[in-house]
Amino acid sequence: MPDGNAGELPTWDLGDLYPAPDSPMLEADLGRALREAQGFEAAHGGKLAGMSGAALGAAIAQYEGIEEVLGRVMSYAQLLFSGDSSDAVVGKFYQSMTERVTAISSHLIFFTLELNRLDEAALEAKLADPAAARWRPWLRDIRVFRPHQLDDQLEKLLHEKEVTGRSAWSRLFDETIAGMKVVVSGEALTVSAALNKLSDPDRAVREAAGKGVGEAFGERTKLFSLITNTLAKDKEIIDTWRKYPRPGSSRNRGNMVEDAVVDALASAVVADFPRLSHRYYTMKAKWLGLAKLQHWDRNAPLPGDVDRVIPWEEARRQVLSAYGAFSGELAAVGGAFFDKPWIDAGLRPGKAGGAFAHPTVPAAHPYLLVNYHGRSRDVMTLAHELGHGVHQVLAGRQGYLMSSTPLTLAETASVFGEMLTFRALLDAEGDPARRRIMLAGKVEDMLNTVVRQVAFYRFETLLHDERRSGELVAERIGELWMQVQTESLGPAFEFTPEYRVFWSYVPHFIHSPFYVYAYAFGDCLVNALYAVYQGGHPGFEGKYLDMLRAGGTLRHKELLAPFGLDASEPAFWTRGLDVISGFIDELERMPS
Repeated sequence: MPDGNAGELPTWDLGDLYPAPDSPMLEADLGRALREAQGFEAAHGGKLAGMSGAALGAAIAQYEGIEEVLGRVMSYAQLLFSGDSSDAVVGKFYQSMTERVTAISSHLIFFTLELNRLDEAALEAKLADPAAARWRPWLRDIRVFRPHQLDDQLEKLLHEKEVTGRSAWSRLFDETIAGMKVVVSGEALTVSAALNKLSDPDRAVREAAGKGVGEAFGERTKLFSLITNTLAKDKEIIDTWRKYPRPGSSRNRGNMVEDAVVDALASAVVADFPRLSHRYYTMKAKWLGLAKLQHWDRNAPLPGDVDRVIPWEEARRQVLSAYGAFSGELAAVGGAFFDKPWIDAGLRPGKAGGAFAHPTVPAAHPYLLVNYHGRSRDVMTLAHELGHGVHQVLAGRQGYLMSSTPLTLAETASVFGEMLTFRALLDAEGDPARRRIMLAGKVEDMLNTVVRQVAFYRFETLLHDERRSGELVAERIGELWMQVQTESLGPAFEFTPEYRVFWSYVPHFIHSPFYVYAYAFGDCLVNALYAVYQGGHPGFEGKYLDMLRAGGTLRHKELLAPFGLDASEPAFWTRGLDVISGFIDELERMPS
C-alpha cells in the first residue's frame, strides 16, 4: 500500500496462524482444545496434591499445549480485528472467538487455583523432580497471586463474565474510535491521521487538528466517560474482593514488581519535572518564537526541521543497520520481519491506531502493526516495535507459559532498539544544525515516554481513587487530566479548553489499566543499561541477548545483576533520568 513518497508499505499475512476465519483448521483446533480441556479437567481436577513431581510436570506440559492452541486462535482474532475493527463481520468473528475460547478455558481454571492451594513444603517436594522443576519460574509467578485468589466458583464466574464485562466495554471503545472521523480544515480524517497532524510543521494545521480532535471526542465525551467510569468501578469491585491494597497493585503483581519500586520510579520522575520537561519546553517555546505553547505545539517540529518523508525501504535499512552494528544476531532476527509478511504498516480506515508487536505463540511468530507516515518519529516507532518482535522471537524458546515478560521488562528491547537506531543516525550526521534537531527530537521522545507516561499513571491513580467515592462526570475527569498535564508539562504551556477531553483517546486506560508506567520503567532501565554498554562493560552483547532469551523465567533483579544494576535502589532511577537531563544540558550549550 503506497503512502505518498513513503513507497510501498507492507501488509501482514496472517496465514501463518490460520488461512481464513472460516478455516477448517481453526475449527478443528477449537474442537480439539475443547475435548482436551474437558479431559484435562476430568483427569486432574482435585488430584494435584497427590501427584508425583513427574506427573505434575507432565500435567503442566499438557496444560501449556492446550493454552497455546487457544492463544493461537485469539491472536488470529485480535490481529484480524486490529486490521479492520470497522468491519462488522470481523467484529462478530472476534466476539465469537472470545466467547468460545473463554468457554473452553473455563475447564482449565481449576488448575492454577489448585496449584496455588498447595502449601510450600508439598510443592517443593514435587519440584525435586526435574520434570516439575523446569516449570519453577511459571509456578513462582502464578503463586504471586495466591493471597488474592477467590473461591473456585467465583473465579470461574469472573472468567466467564469477562466476555460481557471488561472485554465488551473494550470492544465498544475500539469500534467507536475506529468509526470516528475528525474534521481538520474541512477534511474528514481517521483519529490516527488527525493525531499525526499534531506534529505538522504548519502551526495552523496543528491547531486545526487539535481543535478537530477535541471537538470529535468532546461530542462523545459522555460515552467515553461512561466506559471509563464503568471499567474503573468494575476494577474496584474485583480489587476489593481480591483484597488488593490499591488500584495499581494488581498490575504491579502482574509485572512482578513491588509497589514500592513503582512508587520510587513515579516519585523520581515527578521530582524531576522541573529539570526535564519544564526546562525543555521553555527552550522549545523560545525556539518557536512563542510566548506560550499550546497543546498542539508539544510535538511541533523545530524551525529548520524539514522532516522529509523517509521511504519505507530507507527506514528498513536504517533500523537493521543500527541493530547489526550492535549484534549480527539481532539484525538477522529483525530482518525476518521485513523479508516475510509479518508487518502491517499501511494507512487505512478501520485499522487500529498507534503501533504494537503481538507475540502470538512460540509455534508461529510475532506480528508488528505500525501506521507509517514516513516521518522520523515513525522510524523510531519501527525500531521500537521491531525490538519487541526480536525479544518475542528470542524468548519464544522458553515456551508458551514462560516466554512472555512482565510489562516492566517487555519494554527493554524496544527502547534499547530505539536507542541503537538514534545513536547510529546521530553519529552519522555531520551537520551541527541537523544534529541539534535530532537531539531535540530524541529528548521529546524520551519526555513522551517518561514524563508523559508517569503523568498518565498519576491521572489513572487520581481517577481510580476518586471513583471509589462515586461516578465522575466528564468535567471532573477533564479537571484531573488538566491537573496532571499542567504539573508535568510546566509553565511554558497554556491549554485551550478542548484539551480537557484528550484523556479519552488513550487506549491503555481502557485495555490495560496502570500499564503506562511500564514505558517509563523501560526507558529509565534502558538509559541505565545503555550507559553500562557505552562504558565498555565486558561481554555486554552476550549478556544482553541472554537477558532477552530468558523471557519470563527471571525477575528484574536477576536480569539486571550481570550488568551491576538494581532497580530497587533509588539511585537507579536517578541514573536513568540523568541521561535525559544530560541531553537537555547538551541542547542548552548548542547555538540556537
